[in-house]
Amino acid sequence: MIETIRQYLGEEADYLLNHKAESIPQSTITTPSPTYLDDVFTYTNRNNQVLRSLQSLYGTGRLANTGYVSILPVDQGIEHSAGASFAKNPIYFDAENIVKLAIEGGCNGVASTLGVLALTSRKYAHKIPYIVKVNHNEMLSYPNKYDQVMFASVKQAWNLGAAGIGATIYFGSPESTRQLQEVSEAFALAHELGMFTILWCYLRNEAFIKDGVDYHTAADLTGQANHLGVTIEADIIKQKLPTVNGGYTALNMGESSYGKTDKRIYSELTTDHPIDLTRYQVANCYMGKIGLISSGGASGANDFAEAVKTAVINKRAGGMGLISGRKAFQRPMDEGVKLLNAIQDVYLCEDVTLA
Repeated sequence: MIETIRQYLGEEADYLLNHKAESIPQSTITTPSPTYLDDVFTYTNRNNQVLRSLQSLYGTGRLANTGYVSILPVDQGIEHSAGASFAKNPIYFDAENIVKLAIEGGCNGVASTLGVLALTSRKYAHKIPYIVKVNHNEMLSYPNKYDQVMFASVKQAWNLGAAGIGATIYFGSPESTRQLQEVSEAFALAHELGMFTILWCYLRNEAFIKDGVDYHTAADLTGQANHLGVTIEADIIKQKLPTVNGGYTALNMGESSYGKTDKRIYSELTTDHPIDLTRYQVANCYMGKIGLISSGGASGANDFAEAVKTAVINKRAGGMGLISGRKAFQRPMDEGVKLLNAIQDVYLCEDVTLA
C-alpha cells in the first residue's frame, strides 16, 4: 500500500512522508484513534443520542473504528448548479446514485441536500449515516451573489433519519454574522435532537485576494475560521488545505487595520511546509479534540494523485479525514469508488504516520 501511495506522490513522496513537524509537536495534539469518542466526547455536554450518532459515523465503511472518516459530499447541484456539476456524469442527476456511490465507495457517511436525502431516506438512511446540508449558496439569482441561506430545517433532517447536519459559514463576508447566528442555533437544536454537526468553515471576501495572492486558503485566516467553528460546537470542522500563510499581515499593510495576529504564528507555530500549515489548522480545532476533515477540491487532470496527496497531508498533520465529492462523482461510478478507496487507503496505511 505504501508503494502505491509513493507512486501517486511522485517526486514529493519523501518531502511529504518523511517530514517531522516540530513547530507544534505531535505530543501536544489529540489524534484520531479507535477510542477517540471515549477519550474526548464522553466528557462533553453532548447527550447520549449525539454520541450514538457519532458512533454510527465512526463505525461505518472501510475506515470503521479507526477514528478516521471518509465522507462523500454532493451539494453541488445547488452550490455549483446541477448542470455544471453533473453534465460530466449525468447519472448523478438521480439522487439515489449519490447514496449508492457513498455506500459502494466504503464511506463513513454521505452529505447532501434535503431533497437528495429525503428522496432516498427510507431505502438507505439505516445503511449509511445521512448528513443533511441545511444551508446553501444558490447560483440562480442575477447577478450571482455569495450568501449561505437556510434551505432545510433541523427538524426535517431529524425526521428523515439523519445522523447529523452540515452547514457553511462564509467567514469574512458581510453576511457572516447572520450566518453565524443561524448556524449556531441550528447546531444547538441538532444536538438537542441527537444529531452531530459538521461546519464548512470557508472564507469569502474579495479583499482576501491581494496583490495577486489568494488568502482564502491562508493558514492563519482559515485557522481562525476553524476556531470560530469549534466555538459554536461543531463536532467536525471541514476546511480547505492551506496553500499560503500571512493573510493577516497582508491585509494589514499600509494604513489598513484588520483582525488581530501575533508574529509567533509565522515564526514559531508554522513553517511553509503544507503539513505544518495544516497542523496549525488542527491546533485551532482545540488541538485536535474536534476533528479536522480536509476538502477534496475540484476535479481535474490528476485527481487520484491530488486526492492521495491531500489525504497524506491531512493525516500526517493530525487531521481526521477527507470529504471529497467532485473528484469522485464526476467520473464513472466504478472509477469514483476506486478514488474514494485510494483516499481511504492512506488512512488505513500504518506507514503513513503522524508527523
